[in-house]
Amino acid sequence: MASPDPTLESWLRPLKDLLATMDAAIAELYAEHGVRGVRTRFGMALIRLQHLGPMPLKELAAQIDVTHSAMSQTVTEMRRAGLVETTPGADARTRQVALTGRGSALVPFLEAEWRATEAAFAELDVALPYPMTRVISDAAAALRERPFLDRIRAHLPEDR
Repeated sequence: MASPDPTLESWLRPLKDLLATMDAAIAELYAEHGVRGVRTRFGMALIRLQHLGPMPLKELAAQIDVTHSAMSQTVTEMRRAGLVETTPGADARTRQVALTGRGSALVPFLEAEWRATEAAFAELDVALPYPMTRVISDAAAALRERPFLDRIRAHLPEDR
């Protein structure tokens, strides 16, 4: 007899859904303000480029704490939206990323949205019976004591 589909129950799904709900609210705010062609994940990169100036794609990925591949895909989308431009870097393997006029013009709104989002999260945190920030820091501490990979391995059957 086959086991039931394990993906129908998930401890992590509610967290993913919560983050998606919050992200969708930010996207709705963008639409309300006529910000078109801008995905919520572009915000940090555009703000960093405004403050730090043009930089190699690899450095931008490090600034945002994502993989080079993920940033490359994001930069491609931002370039299509007219927010950034890329030029060859110091060698053939690198690309320099810079804001366009449109990208730079959006940064004041993106910074205001960032600050408002942080304030809204702080307000939500206070409204909860136990702070989400505390749950996050406690979970991080528990994972430093026993990494998640070790926890997963402990639940895998021996005969896989």
